[in-house]
Amino acid sequence: MKTGNRLGVSLFASSGIGDLALRSTGTEVLVASELLPERASMFQRNYPETKMIVGDIREKIDDIVTASRMRLAGRNLDILFATPPCQGMSKNGRGKLLRGVRDGLKDELDPRNQLATFVPEIVNQLNPSLVVFENVPEMESTLVEDINKELVNLLDYLQDLMPDYVGVWKTIEFADYGVPQRRKRLITVFVRRDILSNNSKLVYNLSLVFPPQTHSNKPGLIYRPWVSVNETIGFLPTLDAKNETTARSEIPYHYVSVLEARKYWWVSNTKPNKSAFDNQCVNAECMFDENQAHGTGRNSSGVNSANTTTPIYCSRCESLLPRPVVGVAGEERLMKGFTSAYKRMSGDLPASALTTNLSYVMSDQKVHPSQHRPLSLYEAMVLHTITDFKWIWELSDGKKASDKLIRESIGESIPPRGLQIIFSSIFEQALNCEKSLNSDATRAG
Repeated sequence: MKTGNRLGVSLFASSGIGDLALRSTGTEVLVASELLPERASMFQRNYPETKMIVGDIREKIDDIVTASRMRLAGRNLDILFATPPCQGMSKNGRGKLLRGVRDGLKDELDPRNQLATFVPEIVNQLNPSLVVFENVPEMESTLVEDINKELVNLLDYLQDLMPDYVGVWKTIEFADYGVPQRRKRLITVFVRRDILSNNSKLVYNLSLVFPPQTHSNKPGLIYRPWVSVNETIGFLPTLDAKNETTARSEIPYHYVSVLEARKYWWVSNTKPNKSAFDNQCVNAECMFDENQAHGTGRNSSGVNSANTTTPIYCSRCESLLPRPVVGVAGEERLMKGFTSAYKRMSGDLPASALTTNLSYVMSDQKVHPSQHRPLSLYEAMVLHTITDFKWIWELSDGKKASDKLIRESIGESIPPRGLQIIFSSIFEQALNCEKSLNSDATRAG
């Protein structure tokens, strides 16, 4: 069943959460590709009308093009949406990384980054009106090898490989569009040149395809306040990770795992917006609250990392502090980890970016703002705005999705409500012109 009057193809589609934004803006996803069968299966359950191509995109280009042409049946493809893997993207600046690789100081380039360079071959055969990439901000400085094995900037190379398109990119904070989650992503839009040439506004400023910001952490006359965790999930039933009875509710997916006693002790003594690594003395006869807090510093190699000298015993009474440690009975030592591990979320802010470890208290700022536990899967679904859309957590054979698959699907996608706003703006600014162009051609014929 068609969902609208636009036609799309989705590459690196995963479970299809990002494609909810396409469907909600009136785009029918004709063909999708995904490497992992289980994620492809959940995509197929939620998009039964889509032709799913499962496997390595490097080996499936012909299949994707053939299936797309068959389903297009002579019609124009409006958008090709690509979300290549981001795990290999570097946080280093382009120049620094290039020097490091050339000087032999860096490891070989991550081969996953090269996957994006296979998209232009599909684009040049299908000739979509728009090509949209979504990835981490670090994509802007990522290096890949060109056809001559020379190191080049990925985005510049994509532009070279698609000469019939003009590209623009922007790092977008999804919280700035009312999403209750702080998640920065690089959105790259390539517009076909013939479409762009008929849009005088975009010719001079292609960045107008991006929607204007609506929310801010510094609201005023123009911007509304960011949407916080408390106002998004604060109404849900209370859970406590101390035992099975208090760790569950009647709401589907609103449950958490029971924490082992030691971890519960750390979390239950952690203050709002603080890490358990900063916990102070809880000995009733002492309660000293000026023990050295955790922090970061540069090691001998100049790398910024968490301190290893943070005390685990109270400097006044020598009691063990409720800080993350390993070892037992006098042999404890500080657990290695980021300073944001075992940290309570701030209820007055949007959530930090949800990751594939969102259900674990040791993950980055994933302790509930006021309750002694991590986020439940249902809370993650709400904060990720999936509950704004129709979605079924099942595989194509009707089997229920595992908690692991749900975490991975959320952590490796972006909030569809924010992407819906972005797509709506892109379509309005770029494709409305194409519709006028096509109408003129029809009348002339």
